[in-house]
Amino acid sequence: MNNTEITSLIKDLIEKTTVTVIGISIDESGDGTTWFAVEVDNPHLFWGRDGEALLALNHLIRRIVEGKMLAFAGAGSLAANQGKKSEGPRILVDINGFQKKRVDNVRATAHMMAERARYFKSNIEVDPMSAFERRIVHEFLSDATDLKTESMGEGSARRVVIKYLGSL
Repeated sequence: MNNTEITSLIKDLIEKTTVTVIGISIDESGDGTTWFAVEVDNPHLFWGRDGEALLALNHLIRRIVEGKMLAFAGAGSLAANQGKKSEGPRILVDINGFQKKRVDNVRATAHMMAERARYFKSNIEVDPMSAFERRIVHEFLSDATDLKTESMGEGSARRVVIKYLGSL
């Protein structure tokens, strides 16, 4: 699927919720994620309960795009890729800047906790986070040579532990 088809899909799904889409812009980030910034007239439907509906919308769109990409690729390449874990398309839908603020807050938290790990020269556990937020922390701290990140715990208690390795 190309970005025009994905934009159309996003608009159709959002407008089925009776929310009017004002505009959609596309931004390719440096990490390979395609951001679809959507402006709507009533964003609170998606922002409520800590953005749960927005997370569900993102999940639904990724699954639809993956399904269409697999159907287009055909069964031959699916059989060839059996047993290999595919990450799928890196698509992120943002409603009126909610995801951008969330990503910025998670990065700020990761930076603060990384500095705390360095200062105290010890491991620091971050509060439980969603898989999306944990991935942001792992990617944000991936270049730090004196730190290592790991996810620990189960279910809703899963968290990132920032481990101090010392200077290498």
